[in-house]
Amino acid sequence: MFIDTTAPEDAAADFGEYMEQQRQAWGFLPDYVGCFAARPNVALAWSALSRTVATSMPRRRYELVTIAAARARKSSYCAVAHATFLRDNGGGDDLRALAADPTGSTLDVVDAAVFRFAAATASDPTSIRQEDIDGLRRLGLTDPEIADITYAVGVRLFFATVLDALGARLDAQTAAQVEPGVLAVLSVGRPPLAGKGPDS
Repeated sequence: MFIDTTAPEDAAADFGEYMEQQRQAWGFLPDYVGCFAARPNVALAWSALSRTVATSMPRRRYELVTIAAARARKSSYCAVAHATFLRDNGGGDDLRALAADPTGSTLDVVDAAVFRFAAATASDPTSIRQEDIDGLRRLGLTDPEIADITYAVGVRLFFATVLDALGARLDAQTAAQVEPGVLAVLSVGRPPLAGKGPDS
């Protein structure tokens, strides 16, 4: 981590609660937690926004969009972590498809289009044109569904930017849960931490 991960006195209690919450959720203390030592309220606010966005769309689509955005932004941490969520929510075939072609082109027609749109939005939102939206509409997506995809990309870019800019790295425990082929395709940025830490 590039910054001091010791919480200042006025944030120590809240940060302690946030650390414990994340340890309970993951079974270990993720490396990214230290990014929010000074401002645990920011992490909690982001979590609330992320949950709001995620619950507005099918879980599988949310995970595919998140992986597309994270990979486009070169966030190994977010791409690999959400690969485990996708797999645990019935997306094992999707992960194998992404391992074979990380552009998402071998997903079904709608998912491939959503994946491409999410990746393009994450890479360069000014590249999106009316015809891109119209293409999604022709595949049956409604405007609220298209907006939901965009919101999911937006919340992911905040988290991925914070983690990578402050030096957080994918936890070895999470990396170990992903098949080597998937890990290789989704490890597009900082390499994972080696071994397991004291909180594993």
